[in-house]
Amino acid sequence: MTTNVELKTFPLFINGQWTAASSGETFDVVSPATGEVFAKVSKGTRSDVDQAVQAARAAFNNDSWREMKPKERAQVLNNISYQIVAHAEELVYLEVMSSGGTLRRISSNDILQMADLFQQMAKFVVEYPFSETLPVPPFPGPSHNFVWREPIGVCAAITPWNMPMLIACWKIAPALATGNTIVLKPASYTPLTTLKLAEIISAVVPPGVINVVPGSGKEVGEYLASHPDVDKVAFTGSTEVGRRIMGLAAETIKNTTLELGGKSPNILLEDADLDIAIPGSLFGVFLHSGQLCESGTRLFVPDGIYDEVVERLVAWSKKVKLGHPLSPETDMGPVISKQQRDTILSYIEAGKQEGATLVCGGNEVTVPGCEGGYFIEPTIFTNVTNDMKIAQEEIFGPVLSVIRYSSVEEAIQLANDTIFGLAAGVWTRDVNKAYEVTRKLRAGVVWINDWHMLRNDAPFGGYKQSGIGREMGKYSLDAYTQLKHVHTSMVPQLERRSWYQLLFSQSE
Repeated sequence: MTTNVELKTFPLFINGQWTAASSGETFDVVSPATGEVFAKVSKGTRSDVDQAVQAARAAFNNDSWREMKPKERAQVLNNISYQIVAHAEELVYLEVMSSGGTLRRISSNDILQMADLFQQMAKFVVEYPFSETLPVPPFPGPSHNFVWREPIGVCAAITPWNMPMLIACWKIAPALATGNTIVLKPASYTPLTTLKLAEIISAVVPPGVINVVPGSGKEVGEYLASHPDVDKVAFTGSTEVGRRIMGLAAETIKNTTLELGGKSPNILLEDADLDIAIPGSLFGVFLHSGQLCESGTRLFVPDGIYDEVVERLVAWSKKVKLGHPLSPETDMGPVISKQQRDTILSYIEAGKQEGATLVCGGNEVTVPGCEGGYFIEPTIFTNVTNDMKIAQEEIFGPVLSVIRYSSVEEAIQLANDTIFGLAAGVWTRDVNKAYEVTRKLRAGVVWINDWHMLRNDAPFGGYKQSGIGREMGKYSLDAYTQLKHVHTSMVPQLERRSWYQLLFSQSE
């Protein structure tokens, strides 16, 4: 016997209100753990984007928001932090159900990270140099000079499906901290927590400051990136789509922040503490089923310990428990969709065809109680060479390539031999040696004897084709402000003005 249960439908969020899409259409949100539809969301259109951008522009033009004093803004940011904690239970449930992230991770990490982010921003915004006085110059004459940092305006944020609410906050927090307004386009797989965040935040900011328009990337995302009344675009996603966003933003010369793909190298040195480095390296690639852009998917291991490392990697991998992400006992949940599952399986097949050795996993898994879900075993390849497809392309799944090296110099060369430069790692008992290696790695963040340790007070972003700009920390505020130089002459006499001598003195 089946029971028909009416699914909750989430409208758009525009100008402080839940708003029906102009199309009248909805799309399904599917639980990756079961393959079942558990919510519906209104499908935004270009017309809805226009409405949201107009609301954001009106809110930005309101002096009370744009020119709010830093101490007052800090209180707003702290209030947002309190609201996130107050609504944590609902946010966690929606995030787990739509993204497949585990209850343990989202409840004990993501929520706390989000709350802390807004609190950190509240501290940074009070200290931030919104106005700087320059020294009085001896040339071209006495003058009083300021540098003002002002908000950019209406910001568009296009966010991914892997950690939707945390990454949305990476864009919302600095945008609001510096007096901007924002329109978000969340990934269609996972729009629910972004919509809920907008409702929560709207309780403490004026209408129009935050708006959310879910919909297709082609219609909503691309239109936002090229919209003539959007001043900045912040995008997190694949490098391929990032190139497209950058091209669209270039049409109107928009300020752009891109956090893109990765194929992050993880280097074990000969003296690494394997009791920590082995499970730590697996944490670096299997957290959230490998669906994190900074995952350490290439593990470089020296000849002398290669066989031992592989044996221990396999043993630890077999301890990882797959299950429904709402279960506190689950270590690793599903991948996001059938399409992503099939993509990962195609990479695993490519690894076999190229001659890599599959020593662990590699299969789709049926989890009891989640028969319609999209689960893949923790997977390890050995005998991988750095030119193989599985070593060069971002798989975005629980797949580790173990690559042998003979010297530290070779490991560094191989680590840097990629179009990406998001993250890297080094495991060693000799910290000074780790610093020497770190200096030579072309990556935006390097972890020593650790992985995935992003901090709200530290910058995050990549080298090369892993992106442009930085998120988090006080550094992210720079990406949401623009500089204005204000000059006031202190020379009262006409004939003493430098420009007078340049243009008019010979006409007397």
